[in-house]
Amino acid sequence: MSARKLIAILRGITPAEAEPVAETLIESGIHWIEVPLNSPDVFDSISIMTKRFGADAHIGAGTVLTQADVETVHSAGGSFIVSPNCDEAVIRRTKALDMGSFPGVFTATECFNALACGADGLKIFPASIMGPSGISALRAVLPKAVDVFAVGGVDADNLAIWHEAGASGFGVGSALYKPGKSVQKVRQAADAFVQAYANAGIE
Repeated sequence: MSARKLIAILRGITPAEAEPVAETLIESGIHWIEVPLNSPDVFDSISIMTKRFGADAHIGAGTVLTQADVETVHSAGGSFIVSPNCDEAVIRRTKALDMGSFPGVFTATECFNALACGADGLKIFPASIMGPSGISALRAVLPKAVDVFAVGGVDADNLAIWHEAGASGFGVGSALYKPGKSVQKVRQAADAFVQAYANAGIE
């Protein structure tokens, strides 16, 4: 699967939509799919996606706040965990289950605490509040090998700006998917993001 660091955040997706939306994202070139836990019947959606596309994409969960939820995502077949916050217990449980850990951080203290607990990458959230200049400042002190994901406020038109500031990955939510959006519209948006990613010179 592609190493392209674009995470599709499918907040609100239903089990009925899970397979067709995941399929069109993968066909477009997006191979990281996150289903936030405040979506309806979320574990059913994760299970459907992992059974059908587990060999072709990374399927995980977002808005994960507890160790119990980490365990349930793991049982449903999920391979990575994304949180809006930096919780040591959640990170450590995620890594104990050999899953990818991407906690939400906003300050240098949170960034280094997350890395000390074993996080695989850092989710800067909300990136729209920090802005590219804030990411640039954090990037100056973080280890160069650490993946920094800008989440919140990223769209196809400004992706290159976030990349220039130091973001190496991007989480994309409503600009890509929202409940009720047709598969065709999701595909158009996904194609635009993949093209913007290529235009930014990341690949």
